[in-house]
Amino acid sequence: MAIIGHCLIWHSQLSRWFCVDNQGNNVSPEVLKERMKKHIHTIVGHYKGRIKGWDVVNEAIESDGSWRKTKFYEILGEEYIPLAFQYAHEADPNAELYYNDFSMDAKGKRDKVVALVRNLKRRGLRIDAVGMQGHMGMDYPRYEDFEESINNFAATGVKVMITEWDMSALPTVNTGANISDMSAYKKELNPYPNGLPDSVSLAWNNRMEKFFNLFIKHSDVVSRVTAWGISDGDSWKNGFPVRGRTDYPLLFDRNYNPKPFINKILNSSK
Repeated sequence: MAIIGHCLIWHSQLSRWFCVDNQGNNVSPEVLKERMKKHIHTIVGHYKGRIKGWDVVNEAIESDGSWRKTKFYEILGEEYIPLAFQYAHEADPNAELYYNDFSMDAKGKRDKVVALVRNLKRRGLRIDAVGMQGHMGMDYPRYEDFEESINNFAATGVKVMITEWDMSALPTVNTGANISDMSAYKKELNPYPNGLPDSVSLAWNNRMEKFFNLFIKHSDVVSRVTAWGISDGDSWKNGFPVRGRTDYPLLFDRNYNPKPFINKILNSSK
């Protein structure tokens, strides 16, 4: 069983002290570089030879292709990404190294990631794959856009990994809605507390099967597909983005039974 390390540099859930001094001011570029290097060398070095690959940098780019304005970017600019890959390779030269992000079907982000991979390669830095987070819904992403991103990333010479795959079966939340009837709004947000209607379940399974067949279609470049959890009851999608939602986004139901599309794929491969 191969273990993937997730993740080394990420702005979210970052210890508050990491990028600031005792007075709460940003540290100097030199200090942040040293902290990054120590952190990455400590973690990657500890698991050297035991972890196949690392998500080195996670979610550094906005959907429009601009750099996410994190503390790392504020202090070091885009240079923090090549440095992270450099430090990771120093710590374990045999480990695979990945860049991972969500909304990878968006053209702006797609183009920026392609440019990032090519820049790392020009510098002689190791990058083995791009991780396309597979957080999906019934109305996003567009199949064609997702496939275009697979092709564009693969064209840079790296593998493509489908990471964090799940698909919400619930209506996409419009957080900007004008709420006049709160009880009706809550019911709209959580329409299936006791199970999916057959029609919704069928549509969900068909859409999951379509995307899984897309991954198989590109199996020459897609090296891994990782679901973001095991059963529906374990998913982070329950209670997201508002509390009280019951969702059905994973490959196994709350009783750990495989969903119909899984059985269909398994039977068709026999």
